[in-house]
Amino acid sequence: MTEGRSRAPRARRSVRLGFTSDAVPEGQHICFLYSEEAERLSVTARFLESGLSAGERVLHLTDTLSVAEASRRLAELGVEVDPEDRALVLRDAVEANCPKGRFSTVEMIETLKDFYLSALAEGYAGARGTGEMSWSLRGGLCDLDELMDYEAHLNDALRTHPFTACCQYALQRFDGQAILDILSVHPLTLVRGQLVVNPYYLEPSAFLARARRSARANAR
Repeated sequence: MTEGRSRAPRARRSVRLGFTSDAVPEGQHICFLYSEEAERLSVTARFLESGLSAGERVLHLTDTLSVAEASRRLAELGVEVDPEDRALVLRDAVEANCPKGRFSTVEMIETLKDFYLSALAEGYAGARGTGEMSWSLRGGLCDLDELMDYEAHLNDALRTHPFTACCQYALQRFDGQAILDILSVHPLTLVRGQLVVNPYYLEPSAFLARARRSARANAR
C-alpha cells in the first residue's frame, strides 16, 4: 500500500451509477447478475461513463474480452477511451486479481484501497470499479469459498475506503448454491435493469461465522 495513505480522509459523496437515475452514497457493493453479454457491456459502459463524468478514476477488470477488445467495445458504447488518460484503467481480470498466480483476499483488498486513496491523492473526486468474476472459475486460481471470503471482507473495507464496486456474475456460469452465496455478500443487487436492496444479504461477521460453521461440519 502507498506510504502515508492508510485511511480514507473524508465523508462519503453522493454518486450516480449510470444504470439508474437514483443517487446513492459512494462505496456501494453491488452484485450484477446478468444473462446476456450485450446487457453486461451496456451496464459496464454506463457505470464507467457515469464515474468519468463525475471526475472519478474508474477501473474495469475484463475477463471474457481482451483489454484491447473491451476498450473497443466500450468506445462503441460511448465511453471515452484514451490510453494516455489515467482516469480509465482497463486491466485483465486474472492479472489484476492473481498477480502472483493465486488469488489473495488480503492483497486484492489492499489493491482496491490503494486505488481509491491514490485517486484522491491525484485529485480525482473518488473511485469506482467493475469487473467480471468468471475468472475465478479457472482451475487453480481461486475457489468459491475464497472468493466469498473476499466479497464479505470487502464490505468492511468499503466502509473506510468508499470505492464503489460492481461485481459482475454470469447467471449461466455459477450454479444455484453459488448464486445464493454471492447474494449473501452483496448489499445491493442489479438484475434485469433494477437496482434493489438485497434481502439475502448478511453482514460480514454473520456470513463469515456461517462459513466457518459450514467448514467445520464438512470436515467431520
